[in-house]
Amino acid sequence: MQHETNRALTMPLEQLKALLETMRPKQWVKNAIVFGGLVFSERGLALHPDAILRAVAAFAIFCLMSSAAYILNDLKDIEKDRAHPTKRDRPLPSGRLSETTARIAFLLILALGLLSAYTLAPLFGAVALLYIANNFLYNWILKSMVILDVFSIAAGFVLRAVGGAVAVGVLISPWLYVLTVLLALFLGISKRRHELHLLEEGRGAFRKVLTEYSAPMLEEMLSVVTASTVIAYSIYTFTAESLPDNHAMMLTIPFVIYGIFRYLYLVHSENDAPPDEMLFKDRPMLITTFLWGVTVILILYGFGNRAAGV
Repeated sequence: MQHETNRALTMPLEQLKALLETMRPKQWVKNAIVFGGLVFSERGLALHPDAILRAVAAFAIFCLMSSAAYILNDLKDIEKDRAHPTKRDRPLPSGRLSETTARIAFLLILALGLLSAYTLAPLFGAVALLYIANNFLYNWILKSMVILDVFSIAAGFVLRAVGGAVAVGVLISPWLYVLTVLLALFLGISKRRHELHLLEEGRGAFRKVLTEYSAPMLEEMLSVVTASTVIAYSIYTFTAESLPDNHAMMLTIPFVIYGIFRYLYLVHSENDAPPDEMLFKDRPMLITTFLWGVTVILILYGFGNRAAGV
């Protein structure tokens, strides 16, 4: 009797653990881009408790929304994942998480996320709705469309950044769009390059859209986006109206260039792990990101006067 009781308690706990794994908590760090609107807004806003709370709420909501998107993705690709050498061990394809539980969780998490988003701010709710709509389009249509697939990935990052700015009520400058799009395209194309390399080496699983890409094509795309990102960020550091007049932000350019080059190194390495996962494990990249962040905070909140706007 006691054994059956323990088993009954264990099964829901195992399902809950499997669900949490499917929600990809390790990927929630990507939602940190919502804090961009807070950090790069008018001077001192990042020190206001109300603005901080709203930004944290926006981050939590996007964690819910992105988790719903991951569950949706795994439900959509469950049969393909069962044939994948590593993805077959995920909770859904392996059977550790039932499809029924996943569907119910998806609907509940999505409803909670959207309701919370509209409660925070109606416009933020609209951005959250666009974010999940983009994920639907990606999973059912754009994932198989060459070039548009990486643009859809980039759109997800842009919507996060816009949502963060809307949540704290700051102006959205063109730089927010330009830099976020370029950086997201850089990450998306890099991931496709890595996947294609594994496929060509016989170490990766088949992804339909990869047949539309070639290594030379992706290298050309990476070259364009890499150069554009470095140039755009460099111009931003001494022309954006919201930055200090002494152009101190230019001191952060070396960190960005090194970070981009380091990421390219990870993309071209022989490691089977996706570069976006290696990004959070690579010590030089983590140190560079930390130093960039500290330098930005010191410049924005320690030097010069800044105007309103992101």
